Amino acid sequence: MKRIAVLTSGGDAPGMNAAVRAVVRSAIYSGLEVFGITRGFHGLITQDFIKMSLGSVADIIHRGGTILRTSRSLEFLQEKGRSRARESLSYFGIQDLIVIGGNGTIYGGYELSKLGINVISIPASIDNDIAYVDISIGFDTAVNTVLEAINRIRDTATAHERIFIIEVMGRDSGHIALAAGLSGGAETILIPELNIEVERIVERLKQGLKRGKLHSIIVVAEGCGGAYPLAQKIRGMTGMETKVTVLGHTQRGGTPTAVDRMLASHMGKRAVDLLLQGEKNKMIAFKDMKLVEIELQDVIKGKKDIDLEICEIARILSI
Repeated sequence: MKRIAVLTSGGDAPGMNAAVRAVVRSAIYSGLEVFGITRGFHGLITQDFIKMSLGSVADIIHRGGTILRTSRSLEFLQEKGRSRARESLSYFGIQDLIVIGGNGTIYGGYELSKLGINVISIPASIDNDIAYVDISIGFDTAVNTVLEAINRIRDTATAHERIFIIEVMGRDSGHIALAAGLSGGAETILIPELNIEVERIVERLKQGLKRGKLHSIIVVAEGCGGAYPLAQKIRGMTGMETKVTVLGHTQRGGTPTAVDRMLASHMGKRAVDLLLQGEKNKMIAFKDMKLVEIELQDVIKGKKDIDLEICEIARILSI
């Protein structure tokens, strides 16, 4: 019986469990033997392999996080560590590996592919910053988590007639801030990809006050220098009370939305299909409303840019 393995690595994303479930059950249905590797690439090095069964993935489609757990392995960054990982797979008689995660995970999978392991990657990242991917597993849930927070904070912002700055995840990427800010009707959205001067923000706040606005919501990605320094500048320039809410890791957890469960289920099944078809070293991408396969070497060289049209829509609708 042919053996395959699956792991999750890097930052967890809601929907990873649904993807693991789809991989395991599709593999068993197709007559494959499947092993789960715990703690990502670290577990690959230390041979933390678990033989998976249908029951192993029962009642997990609705759970956030990952039952396989995850970690970041410094040892895997070294050639020696990757060689040990390759040896672990060989020891268990495994030549095909499915990796679920973001850019770092995809890069790790690519490095293993150069050692002769066939790697199929499933993009899972709340940051949604993976090249060639319109939406990655976890992004929809994270945006909806932020949107719920915006809705709640707006109530108290209106009651107290305050400015609220909501800091969301996105060290290098503004996709969460942009999607949640537009959906939540934020007056200003700050993302790492675009520089907006504080003076412009203050001018928009003053314009809102003139037309009778009772509150203002500013959504800022963490990569823009932080919400607290921004709040201090706004207070100093306007004298207006400005509060900060940092959502932090609440955006990573929680029950995945139907969108993320569907996406993960489709991708997990497709990953197994690709292995059965003899496809080599591909990433599955949801692109233009359908699943496509991209060469791993192209993915790691690519870069996902922000959609400037969405930025313009957000700017116009927040006047």
